[in-house]
Amino acid sequence: MLADRFAEAFHTVDTTALCDADKSLRVMDSAIRPRSAVTGILGPAFTVRCQDDFFGVLRAIESASPGDVVVVDGGSSEIALGGELFARGALVRGLGGIIVDAGYRDIGYVRECELPVYSRFVTPMSGSTTELGELQVRVTCGGVPVSPGDIVLADAEGIVVVDPAEIESLFAAAASVKQAEARVIAKLDAGATLSDCVNIDAHAAALRDEADSALTFLV
Repeated sequence: MLADRFAEAFHTVDTTALCDADKSLRVMDSAIRPRSAVTGILGPAFTVRCQDDFFGVLRAIESASPGDVVVVDGGSSEIALGGELFARGALVRGLGGIIVDAGYRDIGYVRECELPVYSRFVTPMSGSTTELGELQVRVTCGGVPVSPGDIVLADAEGIVVVDPAEIESLFAAAASVKQAEARVIAKLDAGATLSDCVNIDAHAAALRDEADSALTFLV
C-alpha cells in the first residue's frame, strides 16, 4: 500500500514541513480538531457525504479497507455523525482514522481512543438513519476538496490532503526542510542568532528595492 511505504517517513517529518515544502497543499480548516488520544493519520481517503444522518458513515466504516481514512462531508452541521461504537467498529476493521466535518460524540471514550478521530464539533445530539448517504464521491471536508484515494495526513498541527501522484516528491522535499531546520537549530543552540542563519538583511534590502528575493537559510 502507498501509505505503508511512507509511514516511517512521516515519523521524521510533520505537516508543517509538508506545508513548507508545498504552499499549495490542501489544508483542512483548523476547526476540524483531534478528539482522540492518537492524532497521527496517514492513509487513503474513503469519502462520505451526508447531512444530519449518520447511516452513510456507518456504511463507510463497514465498506472501507484496512488503513483507509473515513472522510465525512457532513456540511459542517452541529449534529453528531459518529460516536464510541463507530470508533470501536473502525478499530476492529483496522481503519486509519475518522475525520468528520460535523459533530462527534461519546468523547469520554474517544479521548482515550487509539483510533485517530477528528471533528468540527462535539455534541450529544446524533443524526437520523433514513438516508443512504453518498460513498466514494468527491466531497468537501474542512473547506477543501477530497477525492476517494487522496492521501490524508494529520498530526497535532492539522490535516493535509495530497494527490497520491505527488506524495513521493512531497516527502522528499519535506525531509530537506527538516534537515535544513536541524542545521539552524544546531547553530542557534551553539549561540548563533537568527540573522546568522537566515538571510534577513539581504531579503529586506531586496524587498525595499522591489527585487526578486526569497527568505532562505544560510546554513
